[in-house]
Amino acid sequence: MEKRIREAELSVIFETCRVIGQALKLDQALDTILGILSSSLAMKRATVTLEDEETGYLVIRASHGLTEAERKRGVYRKDEGITGLIFRTAKPYIVPDISKDPLFLNKTRSRPIHKESISFLGVPVLLHGKSIGVLHVDCLFGNEIPFDEDIRLLSIIATLIAQFVSLNRQVKLRERKLLEVCSPPGATALNYQRRSFMVGKSPSMLFLQRQMEKVAPSRASVLLLGESGTGKTLVARILHDLSTRSGAPFVKINCASLPENLLESELFGYEKGAFSGAVRAKPGRVEEADGGTIFLDEVGELTLPLQAKLLRFLQEKEFERLGGAGTRKVDARVLAATNKDLAASVAEGAFREDLYYRLNVFPICVPPLRERKEDIPDLLRHFLERISQEYGRRVGISTAAVDLLAKYDWPGNVREMENLMERLVILADKDEIDAGILPAFLREREKEQGGEQLSRIEELERKEVIAALERNAWNQTHTARELGITNRQMGYRVRKFGLDEVVKGHRKTG
Repeated sequence: MEKRIREAELSVIFETCRVIGQALKLDQALDTILGILSSSLAMKRATVTLEDEETGYLVIRASHGLTEAERKRGVYRKDEGITGLIFRTAKPYIVPDISKDPLFLNKTRSRPIHKESISFLGVPVLLHGKSIGVLHVDCLFGNEIPFDEDIRLLSIIATLIAQFVSLNRQVKLRERKLLEVCSPPGATALNYQRRSFMVGKSPSMLFLQRQMEKVAPSRASVLLLGESGTGKTLVARILHDLSTRSGAPFVKINCASLPENLLESELFGYEKGAFSGAVRAKPGRVEEADGGTIFLDEVGELTLPLQAKLLRFLQEKEFERLGGAGTRKVDARVLAATNKDLAASVAEGAFREDLYYRLNVFPICVPPLRERKEDIPDLLRHFLERISQEYGRRVGISTAAVDLLAKYDWPGNVREMENLMERLVILADKDEIDAGILPAFLREREKEQGGEQLSRIEELERKEVIAALERNAWNQTHTARELGITNRQMGYRVRKFGLDEVVKGHRKTG
């Protein structure tokens, strides 16, 4: 038995070490590691929870055996439940039966506690002796093996995960420094991004720029509309910088990234004693934005109770912290963004009509790339120039390659283009990107030009696949599960509809 355990441990450690090549795609690497644990051992469920550097909450970054909805519910304060305890103490924790441990919160609601007795084990993910996350599983070797064996192997895997996180952070820091070095004298990274956005003189972009110039100096709420990847966050930042509030904070929050109970305290703050573990009062993002701008991304994801509180703030500039009785007043301009049809959400009763009209004082539509194709050649060369500088080489692009890329619809918009250009710079053996190294689906589309276009039914199917991918954070496995198809069928649809680069791009940025 002991020999069999050792062989299983060595196999898992060896396979995990081989994942080092995926380290720069952290979420993908973590998913692969959990997959190794599942395929090699008796593990049913597992999660890797890491501290979010922006919010400070502990958020599930990878999971096995959880649906996307269950995974999104896995957000914890550092003083909450077993996850918080392991993080704070930096020590392993074993629950022989989760139905009998009051600290086990079952936030993801993935474990039917009333029906089965489940063992739960967790170890801290430590970097330089400090907790950066938690790795926990339901079981590894089965009930006949002592928990010590599980903890020992989990601690080794957690050490490897910490190194993956460290490598990922070091590369991102290096990229930021390279961007600062490569920017023109006196230019900030934001100014450099802004130049990316302003590239292009198509009618739709010129109209957008005129709208931004008109509304930026005002106090009006702005609702930014547009597809994923068009640059709505950057537009919000530019509006702030062009306003009289530019010297004050620009605070952004993603309304889809936290569950309702945490989002309310994140927005409006909380008082001491508002909930278990609230040992001191904490101001919310709205207060941090006093005198400046607060940007609510994915505002269409707010629940109805939170919509009511946001409406009051928009109307009166007043709110109460969670657990507090005193009314606070803050002067913060509200900018919001969504890729949803809010008017349709209002008609369905999912979004308040009065809030919609308060946010929609000055709507701005950020156009997708397919509606400003004349800008594509300039954008391609702009990204190519910047990425070439980052990699310390001069790479051009052939006319044939530009022509092919200009015909593409870019469903992932500017974000997809930037990711693709970086990939092409890496792949290019010569000093020029030619049509031969473009993704296969682009070259095949050119060969088929003049042939049959997608039927109306196929177009509808393509839109449904894209919508499902967006709902599942571009995870193909979760999307396939939602659509009721196999992973192989999902992969076929991704290739058929030319979505390979979009999916890869979101994997990279996610």
